[in-house]
Amino acid sequence: KYRGSPLDPPLRSRFQCRDIGSLSYSELLQQMTDAGLNAPAEGLRKLLSFGFAVSSSDSSASFPDFPLDNLPDAARILSNNPSLSELDLLNQLYPTEVILTPSQKTSIKTLIDSLKIQVSKPVHQKIVKVDHDYGITAKVTIARYGWLKSSDFVLKVPVREYTAASAKSETNFVEIEKQSDLLADMVQTYAVADFCLIGPRGSGKTALVVELCRLLNQPLDQITLYKDMSARELIQSRNTKPNGDTEWMDSSLVKAAKNGWTIVLDGLHRLHLSTMGILHRLVHDRELNLFDGSRLIRHDKFDELLEKLEVTAEELNNRGIFKIHPAFRIIALAEPPKLDTSNWLTPEILSIFLFHNVKNLNKTDEIKIIFELYGSVHPAMKKILELAQALRERSEKDPILKTFAEALSTRQLLRIAHRLSKFSGDEISIHDLVQRVFLSKFLPSLPRQVLESMLKEFDIVPIPLAKSKDIKVTIDKEKQLLTIGKTETKIYPQNLSHSLKVPETLFYDTPHYVQLLERILQDFLLGYHLCLIGNQGVGKNKLIDRLLFLMNCPREYIQLHRDTTVTSLTIAPTIIDGKVIFEDSPLVKAVKNGYTLVIDEIDKAPINVTCVLKSLVETGDM
Repeated sequence: KYRGSPLDPPLRSRFQCRDIGSLSYSELLQQMTDAGLNAPAEGLRKLLSFGFAVSSSDSSASFPDFPLDNLPDAARILSNNPSLSELDLLNQLYPTEVILTPSQKTSIKTLIDSLKIQVSKPVHQKIVKVDHDYGITAKVTIARYGWLKSSDFVLKVPVREYTAASAKSETNFVEIEKQSDLLADMVQTYAVADFCLIGPRGSGKTALVVELCRLLNQPLDQITLYKDMSARELIQSRNTKPNGDTEWMDSSLVKAAKNGWTIVLDGLHRLHLSTMGILHRLVHDRELNLFDGSRLIRHDKFDELLEKLEVTAEELNNRGIFKIHPAFRIIALAEPPKLDTSNWLTPEILSIFLFHNVKNLNKTDEIKIIFELYGSVHPAMKKILELAQALRERSEKDPILKTFAEALSTRQLLRIAHRLSKFSGDEISIHDLVQRVFLSKFLPSLPRQVLESMLKEFDIVPIPLAKSKDIKVTIDKEKQLLTIGKTETKIYPQNLSHSLKVPETLFYDTPHYVQLLERILQDFLLGYHLCLIGNQGVGKNKLIDRLLFLMNCPREYIQLHRDTTVTSLTIAPTIIDGKVIFEDSPLVKAVKNGYTLVIDEIDKAPINVTCVLKSLVETGDM
């Protein structure tokens, strides 16, 4: 679709062009009525009127196109829950909070008032029970709590074939009121369509999706997207057989479609628009043509072919026709678009998904999560929480503070709180903790000055130099216990099978390096993956090797460069007796054996290679 300019003249000269137009008001209303049998007719008319008003010729120059194609999905959601407010449903279709400028929001508010669209009620929702009938449907009971009374309704959600062995795994997810509402909205959308979560980094998008799939007992797979990712990598790629022949290998997206998994497309805002277009047919029609000549079709069409041709499913599969499981769902994760520079949320993308907006938690919610996870809130943590809240409130007017607010996300706050809960008895400099979050040593002078002024405002100051010199950190290694400063850990037992994997290097225990070793050991014991950032030659490798030597911890080593590929990250080809043998890479060996993996020069590798590590670090899957 080209707005404001005609089609390219060479294109028009080669084709006979016809304007298809769009469906009329009555035709779309009939589609919505057929899709949402129990939906209130007045609510459907208001949604349709809003869509036509936004997409009319008078307003097309100022507003993005309204996704009229998604109105039947909205009607199905409203049919399942007729008490859902019209404004909440409208925000799923047309996320005004992230795609419109302030002046456009004012115009949209006026339009909402003129159409008398029902605003959100003071009602909270919560998933209270999920029942499986040992079939392909889960019955989800959602409770709605109002000011005077509460009511429950049951929602049927397609899932994979449930077995008694697929018990729910344990989780440390803390469900607060805001997250309960969002989870209830997500499962209602999940029942009828694919959707996209839009929220800033560290706001909990991945945690919400993992919790949703845990409640439904749904298998979950993840694809980390990047800018240069092609449609071929998203659908199928070439693979080499042991005999040297090549074949097409299905991606995680195609495997999820065949098996009925939930696939997470992480980083939708990074994907190129031309690559994103391949999702249109898969989302709307549930059909997809693969590069190997096979075809994926919707489950009801597949069943019709079985009856019409009188063949078995295996025979259709041999002909290259595969069934898309009815429980298959796509959940995309993305960051809010930047309206002034790059708005990835174009009208074409608006027509693919329904949307849910994930906002940063407020100070009260974060305190509750910290209390539930770690038992108490450190006094110094309250200062950091106040700093984070102030940065978020002032970020709309100052772009520098907006960058700091994004860095001090809920995820980072939980990491700081976890550290303070475990090592609160040590001489911890809160100033150093915050500085490490913002990487202040690598900031330009102006942002660094702004940061220092904000820290002084909230009384977050460094330890005086005289006092810091009095802090002496020593290393004490006994038979089974290693002590660095006030931090203790058990030493790995001696084992001949991995003794050669334990690094040993020439190291001088200077006070500065010993303090760094204690900080690294603390983060290591907390279970976090570490990234050491520093100029060339400052001793990053020696620090890690020294710590692993003291702990008697085996490690695997891999060095990245600009020619590193995803394949070389996981497979190492070697020649044995004149034959090429594919062995596990150091990364895979470390995962299988429980070793520590040292990835050197990670900044040199292409972004598509390092993106693969994201799911391994966050969810433990790869």
